[in-house]
Amino acid sequence: MSEERKQTRISRRNALGVFGAAASGVAAGPMLLGAGVAEASPASSAVRSLRNGSGSTPVQGLHLQFGGDPRSQMVVSWITDEKVKNPRVVYGTLNRGFGSTASAVTKSYTDGQSGKTVWAHHALLSKLKPDTDYLYAAQHDGATPDAGTFHTAPSGRAPFTFTSFGDQGSPTVTWKNGSNPVDASGRDFEPNATPAAGDIVTGVEKVGPLFHLLNGDLCYANSGPDRVRTWNHYLTNNSRSARFRPWMPCAGNHEIEAGNGVLGFDAFQTYFELPSTETDPELDNLWYAFTVGAVRVIALQNDEIALQEGGDIYNRGYSGGRQLAWLEKELKAARASKDIDWIVVCMHQVMISSATAANGPDLALRAAYGPLFDKYGVDLVVCGHEHDYERSLAVRGVVPGSATLTPNPSQSATDVVESEFGTTHMVLGGGGVSGVTNTSFTMDDYDGHGHHSAYVQMEHVGKYNSVKEQEAAVWIGVRDDMHPYGFAEFAVDPGRHPGDMTRIYVTYYNVITPTGELKVFEQFTLQRRRSDGGKHQH
Repeated sequence: MSEERKQTRISRRNALGVFGAAASGVAAGPMLLGAGVAEASPASSAVRSLRNGSGSTPVQGLHLQFGGDPRSQMVVSWITDEKVKNPRVVYGTLNRGFGSTASAVTKSYTDGQSGKTVWAHHALLSKLKPDTDYLYAAQHDGATPDAGTFHTAPSGRAPFTFTSFGDQGSPTVTWKNGSNPVDASGRDFEPNATPAAGDIVTGVEKVGPLFHLLNGDLCYANSGPDRVRTWNHYLTNNSRSARFRPWMPCAGNHEIEAGNGVLGFDAFQTYFELPSTETDPELDNLWYAFTVGAVRVIALQNDEIALQEGGDIYNRGYSGGRQLAWLEKELKAARASKDIDWIVVCMHQVMISSATAANGPDLALRAAYGPLFDKYGVDLVVCGHEHDYERSLAVRGVVPGSATLTPNPSQSATDVVESEFGTTHMVLGGGGVSGVTNTSFTMDDYDGHGHHSAYVQMEHVGKYNSVKEQEAAVWIGVRDDMHPYGFAEFAVDPGRHPGDMTRIYVTYYNVITPTGELKVFEQFTLQRRRSDGGKHQH
């Protein structure tokens, strides 16, 4: 993002200073509204309602998601551990103040492990202006409000930046069941992740993207002793960024929790309100799509397709083909549109991986997704699942005769990639969880031509078990065997005129342990012709 664009954004420090004054009741109205009071008559009453709390359960885990149209819609979400009255969001712009109010819809679930009930509140803010800064405060009766800012998506082709990683966890720890701390070793605590799960949020804020993609396995609540507390810690940690920009998640295998719905997704489906078009409540929020600028983002739920079993319930095939049919419809429409240049797929389990300590590529994903990605020219796939960083060469089709459906490289370049002629897969599983796999990349010469191995899951044989077949991983592009944690930044350059070249400049950052600073590991460019200049090539 250019320095000029950064300077047009609301300063978080200044905005939160305004919010703090409003919440404390210190002459907030004149300072916030200035000369705009007469233009936004409801603002005065809205701001006066931002009073201190009076014993109600607090606003917790404040986070944003795009609505169906990111140019004009934003969802503000938060959680409470009790029922509340009148959950709502007041919002507006800096020059007009809190001139509008949106009521929140409340969803809840009762955790099947602990019996605890969680309430999540989602307020859809509509009729927003594109490419505009907004401030907002979430509140319910009797509670001190919590606040943030956001910037709406641009209308039409425009430059913007987004980021992505998966497999995060929570940097805090939770008690083991029935235990108390005995000594300073922490042996009576159950960690969900590492401090990198906190450092990486700071890293995303340093970049300051328009939005962030979460590639599944968000907090690993299903493997911890207190699932509700783990989700609370996770949302609290991420709220340091997610209150300022949408964090758009897809569900991974660790979002599948026993006792929480038929599919195990009740928690995930309660905490987030995503732009899903599914009419079946069991499938709501599990796959969805949205457009920012000329980029169409498609989020998938891969447990429905994958052979691998890694959640509390084996869910393969639960949609009866609805997800795949929806995916093809989305891909076809996106590639036919003169307004869409880039197709980005966000999902969890992987089609490429050469780390032997990891799960490996999944044959079922390759069989289901590969032909569709090729047919409709998907440009970029961002995944998690493997706790490392790896990216493929651009691939199109499969190596002839390969039983593993080995992705076939369409080009050998790793610095400038022609996306019209192949899909780049990025494994971004360094969000902060423990159990990293970056030290297990294969280093053999499997085919005698310098290609390392990969081990592809061919059958389902139970949880965390597999039947794998070795292949020559001719698709290997770049791998990081030194650092386990990091995330990717994608800076979109839309080009200047119809048919011009459009580019995505990609930077992968390491989050250095134990200090948490960022370091650039690699940079490369994806490029293709804009779709508004003639016949598509893919």
